[in-house]
Amino acid sequence: MHLVPKPSAQEHAVVHAQFTVQRVLAAPPARVFAAWADAAVRQRWFVRAAGWLQAEQTHDFRVGGCERGRYCRGAGEPVYGVETCYLDIVADRRVVSSSTLARDGLRILAALLTVELQADPAGTRLRLTEQAAFLDRQDSSAAREQGWQVLLDALQRELARG
Repeated sequence: MHLVPKPSAQEHAVVHAQFTVQRVLAAPPARVFAAWADAAVRQRWFVRAAGWLQAEQTHDFRVGGCERGRYCRGAGEPVYGVETCYLDIVADRRVVSSSTLARDGLRILAALLTVELQADPAGTRLRLTEQAAFLDRQDSSAAREQGWQVLLDALQRELARG
């Protein structure tokens, strides 16, 4: 009888982490919210500005709606698949979503994301909190936080376009 060896605990490890990123954006909460809600605007700062090539994208921004996309950096590079479902949306105030991320078909992340918007004398105070389960040591909190910093830089540039 041939038995397949059980994967080690290290091979199927789950690491839990949370981080919060805060920014003051030079636009009112309604404009910041619209940059998340409007599919064309979101694509400019969330996908294209980060240098991703898009293979597929859907955007259904409503409670119970989902966003799905597949992206890569170029030919021969890993393909990342993202599925985001919107759990709670309060116009101009907050967006709560759950997401999974896969690389070449292997799920590497499951996360809860909360984006809070608050009026500020300089525009909008944005607070983004991600609570994540990093699967099988394929991603990290530091990499995710850095990625969100890059995306929020792109959002700021998008808002500056007017």
